[in-house]
Amino acid sequence: MKQFSTFLAVFCSTILLSCCQGQQQDSPLQPLSVEIEPNDIKTHITFLASDSLRGRETGTRGEAIAANYIADFFQKYDLQPLGNGGTYFQPFTVNMDNVRNPHGASSSRDSGDVRLSRNVVGMIEGREHPDTYIIIGAHYDHLGEGTFGSLANRRRNQIHNGADDNASGTAGILELAQYFSNHPPQKSLVFTAFSGEEIGLLGSQYFVENSLVPLIQIQAMINLDMVGRLQDNKLLIFGTGSSTAWEQIIANVNTDSLNINSIPDGTGASDHTSFYNRQIPVLHYFTDTHADYHRPSDDAEYINYEGEDLVLEHTKRLLQELDTLAGDQLVFTEVPENEQQRDMMIKGVTLGVTPDYGFEGTGMRITGTSSGGPAHSAGLQNGDVIIALDGQPTEDIYEYMEVLNTLEEGQKSTVTVKRDKKELTLEIQF
Repeated sequence: MKQFSTFLAVFCSTILLSCCQGQQQDSPLQPLSVEIEPNDIKTHITFLASDSLRGRETGTRGEAIAANYIADFFQKYDLQPLGNGGTYFQPFTVNMDNVRNPHGASSSRDSGDVRLSRNVVGMIEGREHPDTYIIIGAHYDHLGEGTFGSLANRRRNQIHNGADDNASGTAGILELAQYFSNHPPQKSLVFTAFSGEEIGLLGSQYFVENSLVPLIQIQAMINLDMVGRLQDNKLLIFGTGSSTAWEQIIANVNTDSLNINSIPDGTGASDHTSFYNRQIPVLHYFTDTHADYHRPSDDAEYINYEGEDLVLEHTKRLLQELDTLAGDQLVFTEVPENEQQRDMMIKGVTLGVTPDYGFEGTGMRITGTSSGGPAHSAGLQNGDVIIALDGQPTEDIYEYMEVLNTLEEGQKSTVTVKRDKKELTLEIQF
């Protein structure tokens, strides 16, 4: 039965992929502006984050519909297909038993749930330097109905539409692909929508291991992940330490006076990490976390479309700058170990908070709590800075995670926060 169910899952996914390509009845390819426009961004996000796609979980029908939607627009914009068999699709398989048992623990209840997923890849060939490549990527998968990764107080069977995470980034690469198809670059631009990001950066890892262009000829990778909630013009850009040229390039193109917070680290919980680990300069554009992160409430109605337009205009200008840059002007630099992110895997209980990744003070500032979760029940609030957990100091998010991973379900403990210049110690139960 296990072998048969595996075959059936792959066979059905293959049929779905082939029958849907070019036949997206629910998403007519309506005319969109050749320029980057808030209304066009809204068109893409509204479709990708609709309930009909049921959260775009890796290897599901909703994910396949999203993949076909992206491919249809790549075709409309005359991008060259780089996938298998002359298509835009780079398929790969995902063993969901490994997702359920990330530490390799065997189980007699293994389902044999092997799914077919796919990256969607199209290229605008450079006019002058076609063998120099810039990757513009975003993951298009999300959490489905919350089986894996949901912060919604562990409730299941709720559609997690992922409007910001990451229909916003997917809309971004579609808008940029349209713009550059009408303004041909000198270097080749490879637009890649990755799947499997939410369950371990699987799509981007597969891409670098089976690259459709020579890795050594990739000049840079630009990652758009959660770019739809710009507030106070604050934009975080990770990876600025992966080349000494990044800071000046970013400053040169910041003509909209965005408040940019540059973070050197080239690794993290998104797809640029797969490229950084192959010694490719990377940037990750990010408008920060929020209370709807990994929850069913991450819906299209909360996107700041004008704000995302500003982010994409900045990205467009950065790509134009890279297009004229000599190859030796952007060289990979390894980020010092003390500036790289450490392991932040949650191995046990969760507090039910959303960290503010741009916070630079002592402690871990939060931007929200999960309704009904331990932090919410204990009275933690948006803006609290966690400075101790279980009586142990937490000077940053890494120390917080280290302490959290020592706690157990049902355990009673304490959390100490700074709130309005006061320190409060609250009782908490996991």
